[in-house]
Amino acid sequence: MPEVTAPYAPGTPCWVDLMAPDQQAALDFYRDLFGWQGEIGPPEFGGYATCELHGKPVAGIMSAQPMGEDQPAPPTVWTTYIASADTDATARAITENGGTIVFPADDVSTLGRMLIAADPDGAVFGVWQAKDFPGAQIVNEPGAVIWNELATWEPDRAREFYPAALGIGISLMEGFEDYFSLDAGGRTVGGMRPQGEETPKEVPSHWLTYFAVDDADSTVDALVRAGGTVLQPAFDMPAGRMAVVQDPQGAVFAVLKPVPITPPA
Repeated sequence: MPEVTAPYAPGTPCWVDLMAPDQQAALDFYRDLFGWQGEIGPPEFGGYATCELHGKPVAGIMSAQPMGEDQPAPPTVWTTYIASADTDATARAITENGGTIVFPADDVSTLGRMLIAADPDGAVFGVWQAKDFPGAQIVNEPGAVIWNELATWEPDRAREFYPAALGIGISLMEGFEDYFSLDAGGRTVGGMRPQGEETPKEVPSHWLTYFAVDDADSTVDALVRAGGTVLQPAFDMPAGRMAVVQDPQGAVFAVLKPVPITPPA
């Protein structure tokens, strides 16, 4: 079981969470799809639910509430959080390099310090400075996050912003013409792809969360039976077999059955 025991290196995606209009329905949906266990949390944490797999935290689900009077509820989306050693310094670097702070840095009890931001092209992400809570404790196995990907209309701007603001290295992935690796702490931690002609112009730049599954096709079938929508049917690609889908409340994510990795002899 790929259990995370060491702190995440700065620049590494370390957590994902979902804002949903019907929190309980979202908890039920992902329990049935991925085997998560979670319940609505205490009021002092806004009811935030930490979902667990094999007894370890893998993701969060919260209720989407309006940010103020006469304000609409935030969109139903999965948010990728990037590890930082100093959230306040990262906030300054984000704004200095053309990004926007959506939700200012704030303490989450003794668990950590967080903010929500957008890059210069509008892709929204979170920043997490760990204290008592480092982030996801299981990754890269069925039911857990396996990949985080930036899909952007402005790859050149992203290649300037993320290294300067978050210390993430971006380089062309070997064997690909237009897919980039995101690197932190000496290893690849995610990917970046330009959005092209195949993407409708109304789709904004965004971060996409991939969850590992045992079987992409059967997972998609289960999702459809539960009221979800298929945006890109399951297909084979170099990393495995994947599909892009939408849950019943509109949150988009990907599922991936990875190609088995053969250990070196």
